[in-house]
Amino acid sequence: MEIVLTINGKERRVEVVGAETLLDLLRRLGYKSVKFGCGEGACGVCTVLMDGRPVNSCLILAVTAGGREIVTVDDLGTRDNPHLLQTAFVESGAVQCGFCTPGMILASKALLDRNASPTVDEIKQALDGNLCRCTGYVQIIEAVQLAARRIRAKKKTGTKRKKTAAKKPKTKKQKIT
Repeated sequence: MEIVLTINGKERRVEVVGAETLLDLLRRLGYKSVKFGCGEGACGVCTVLMDGRPVNSCLILAVTAGGREIVTVDDLGTRDNPHLLQTAFVESGAVQCGFCTPGMILASKALLDRNASPTVDEIKQALDGNLCRCTGYVQIIEAVQLAARRIRAKKKTGTKRKKTAAKKPKTKKQKIT
């Protein structure tokens, strides 16, 4: 059966095979950041955003994604221009093996898109269902808090911050005596 869906901002017309899951379809199409973990929706490593909401792609039949907008972590930033969440995860030490990281970042993005000032409990609730065996969650919560502060600061300063962020800071030359 053929479906049309939007993946990372690009409309795709794809053939869906039988009871293929959205996870299997995305992997078949080359989106390797979407991982297979438990296959039961319990670990969160297959998390994608569907119409802005985090879903376990291993539990979604691909055919039901027709007409929907799917976002993977690949759409958030690049190596040279990472998303604020990606930077915050690295700076906070929330990235260990990296297997759970895409799902954690997407669940965090969905939270911060609707609530730029989440409490620790709201962060924990948003990340419920995303398992990490390496970090112990403290660094992940800190990363989400750091990203939230930066997003709020960016909104306050508007476009001025974008323009000045690209400039190198001026340094004073010191006279050696």
